[in-house]
Amino acid sequence: MDDEIMSPVERMLAERACERIIVEFIHRLDLGDPVSVAELFTPDGVWRWPFGDRRVEGREALRGYFASRPADRLSRRLMTNILVTVESEGTARAVSYLTTYRIDGYSGGMVEPRLPVNVGHYEDIFRKVDGTWLLAGRTVFLPFGGGTERLPAGDASPRP
Repeated sequence: MDDEIMSPVERMLAERACERIIVEFIHRLDLGDPVSVAELFTPDGVWRWPFGDRRVEGREALRGYFASRPADRLSRRLMTNILVTVESEGTARAVSYLTTYRIDGYSGGMVEPRLPVNVGHYEDIFRKVDGTWLLAGRTVFLPFGGGTERLPAGDASPRP
């Protein structure tokens, strides 16, 4: 990106805004309101999984996808190696690494540690819309992945 098009401070602010979306996505999914993750996408935003040729397109479809998350799911994702590249005043790309711990059938308390169910990376495309950076596209690559374990009833219990 040419410094004449965008000042270093403007570029830094754009990078930070995109990094914030990456982290906000995970917080909303793991700790907040999963349906609200769709609001981080442009109205025509797309989420792709090349393995299995899965694709969810459009904010409404994304909202439906995130609403289908099981209510008894416990997940924690670790995001690292976030690298944002600003391409213009209104577009940016990022690569970030993810590790996902996830179980279904959670009823509270602490569960025994599990291995991660997914390790991979996201490739994101950001677009600035009406002054706000949003995800225009997210592609997830999972070279290490597996299914979500369902806990037997009563497996999660408070621990001292």
